[in-house]
Amino acid sequence: MKNMCVAHRGFSGKAPENTLAAVRMAIALPFVRWMEIDVQLTKDGVPVVIHDFSLDRTTNGHGKVKNMDYEHVRRLDAGSWKGRAFRGERVPSLKEVLELASGRLRLNIELKTSGDMYPGLEQAVIDLVNAHGMRDEVVLTSFDASALQRIKGLDPRFRTGLIYDSRSGDPARKLKELDCSFLSISFDRLNPRLAELLAERGIRVMAWTVNKAKEMRRLAGMHSEIMICTNRPDIWGDTFLEV
Repeated sequence: MKNMCVAHRGFSGKAPENTLAAVRMAIALPFVRWMEIDVQLTKDGVPVVIHDFSLDRTTNGHGKVKNMDYEHVRRLDAGSWKGRAFRGERVPSLKEVLELASGRLRLNIELKTSGDMYPGLEQAVIDLVNAHGMRDEVVLTSFDASALQRIKGLDPRFRTGLIYDSRSGDPARKLKELDCSFLSISFDRLNPRLAELLAERGIRVMAWTVNKAKEMRRLAGMHSEIMICTNRPDIWGDTFLEV
């Protein structure tokens, strides 16, 4: 299917982002082939699926993820902020998400890190993905170039992707420097010339975060291979599966 739908942090328009509830709701839609999630490390080295460096916005906890043990993080409520129906939803471990997604969804796993913020994050993620036999179903992405370089040094078989939202610079050149085959880019940064150039070079492009049908159609008109990352996969379905 062209212009594939990527569920951003799961079906985060309807369920609390980066939770098992959001993953299940994405899996329930047969046209969702990909999902984007965010991964960080707890103080005791467990990869967990959460976007913000702080616990404050999406849980009833406070403080930095990196300063908390996994047992503390897993006891937090990560669902009530989205609605009473999701009360008691937890911050999942990456292991839990991999087990749920295996054979159902391909994953864009964003490593949320900068510099030496999370020593061992890349190895921990690689080990889990390999343990679940999902290396070919995963792309590991990051804003942080050093994280992408570490991944290639640890296991060059992994596909890597650069996340890019700058208004300037040359993303195509940066991808080549980092040996990346995937570009995650803000949808309003994309233009037809760049999309065509990247396609010619064999780079897979994912545009984020696209929640309006008009923008989805504009991107689809730009190039058929652009992956559309959205909080609202239901809108993607209404837009591209019209009878």
